[in-house]
Amino acid sequence: MGSLSRKHFLGLKETPADDIKKIIDTGFMFREVLDRPVKKVPSLTGMNIVNLFFENSTRTRMSFELAEKRLSADVINFSASSSSLKKGETLKDTVQNIHAMKMDAVVMRHSAPGSILQLTKFVDAIVINAGDGTHEHPTQAMLDMMSIHEKFGKLKGIKVAIVGDICHSRVALSNIYGLITMGAEVTLCGPPHLLPVGIEELGVNISYNIDEVIEWADVLNILRIQRERMGIGIIPSVREYRSSFGITQERINQHQKEIVIMHPGPMNRGVEIDSTIADGEQAIILDQVLNGVAVRMSILYLLLSQGEEKEA
Repeated sequence: MGSLSRKHFLGLKETPADDIKKIIDTGFMFREVLDRPVKKVPSLTGMNIVNLFFENSTRTRMSFELAEKRLSADVINFSASSSSLKKGETLKDTVQNIHAMKMDAVVMRHSAPGSILQLTKFVDAIVINAGDGTHEHPTQAMLDMMSIHEKFGKLKGIKVAIVGDICHSRVALSNIYGLITMGAEVTLCGPPHLLPVGIEELGVNISYNIDEVIEWADVLNILRIQRERMGIGIIPSVREYRSSFGITQERINQHQKEIVIMHPGPMNRGVEIDSTIADGEQAIILDQVLNGVAVRMSILYLLLSQGEEKEA
């Protein structure tokens, strides 16, 4: 089956199409495992993996832990809130102490962009990015792409709209890198102040008209609108955002077309998406959750199950 071209999985900006395809193909293999009565394989028996989460997380942390246990790895979960970091210990010292316990891989989420790259300088273990600030969230993008591929049988030529707060979204950036690499067409839609200046240089289209975007797209990937950004000038109110960019039942009904609805979670129901849409037949949100376990199994397996030297 082969391995990936790099030692670590830090982001999708420079990940080649062959690696993305290999992760997705292997992910479908593990989807079959997850559909079995016994949902466990011995692929990573004896491997030690630590999950370092310096930000709150439910979905990503649970998904990684389940993926690791489904592969029969030994798992340690690290909580920053109860660690020596509270006593003044540096990230470097904390990580190196953990690594001295002979970890084979480290999965980390941190609020600082670029922290995941810094981690690779502290440890010899394989490093996987579970989200670094507003930079990238590559495993979320991989599960999104796997879910689109599952629906359409391909990524090339599929029209994907990413809707919402692009500026503060690591999910959006990783999706843009991955989808463009795989030949999909990408349009970004949201309030002007929530679209980064110069983002068109990545090969995406920009639109401020959600109805035109719905008419164009095969897939809507809807991002959470962070409530802390409302009422401070960036987004004046829930009502205004919902009116201008919300994926409402009325808006979808007007277009009378088949369209795939995605959301990375957590959702603000009644703000960026109506409950009837999120729970409807066109939504594949729960498929994304299951594919998240499968694609993380795939990444862990491809990085850890072979002994060849890979480019760092």
